[in-house]
Amino acid sequence: MKRTSAEKVQIIACGAIAREIVAICNANGMDHIDLECLPAIWHVHPERIAPALRQKIAAARAAGYGRIFLGYAECGTQGQIDKICEAEGIERIAGPHCYAFFSGTEKFLGQCEHEFTAFYLTDLITRQFEAFVIEPLKLDKHPELRDMVFGNYTKIVYLAQTEDLELQQKARWAADYLGLAYEYRFTGYGDLEPALRALQAPMNKAG
Repeated sequence: MKRTSAEKVQIIACGAIAREIVAICNANGMDHIDLECLPAIWHVHPERIAPALRQKIAAARAAGYGRIFLGYAECGTQGQIDKICEAEGIERIAGPHCYAFFSGTEKFLGQCEHEFTAFYLTDLITRQFEAFVIEPLKLDKHPELRDMVFGNYTKIVYLAQTEDLELQQKARWAADYLGLAYEYRFTGYGDLEPALRALQAPMNKAG
């Protein structure tokens, strides 16, 4: 039976976790969720996120969605996403950023107390390391900046959502490129999956 907009959930998410959201929804038969994404690269320009979220929320309201959920953590917006959530009466993923909710926010925050010289990667950042790290920091044009930017880091920690050997090789390459030690941790989807599974549509609840 085809669902109406009122019976569906609109997730407005960071493009950096689009693959993971789609994978979780497909694995759990969550066909009541529609996904709309903002560019992942906006993490380099977090001031763009909140204005765009307001526009997407307004569009989702106009389309008649019964529920809206933000596929963002705090993500460096200096509280702007939380202000939107409060004003609009909607929720977001708990935690400060994707590294935390993939690891499990409580666990990650505990690790941060003694792991403050780690540079974290996820599947997406590993896959697009050039676009997310090398190019924005201009390390390709000015390699001398590498030690200036990463001189206080000691290791790369790859927080892996999938067990992908090619991505593991790419993460090792990234560590070598930055002159850092390498550590691999498989996290899976962490807190993201239960957050999405909580978004049950009325039809699913009735069934």
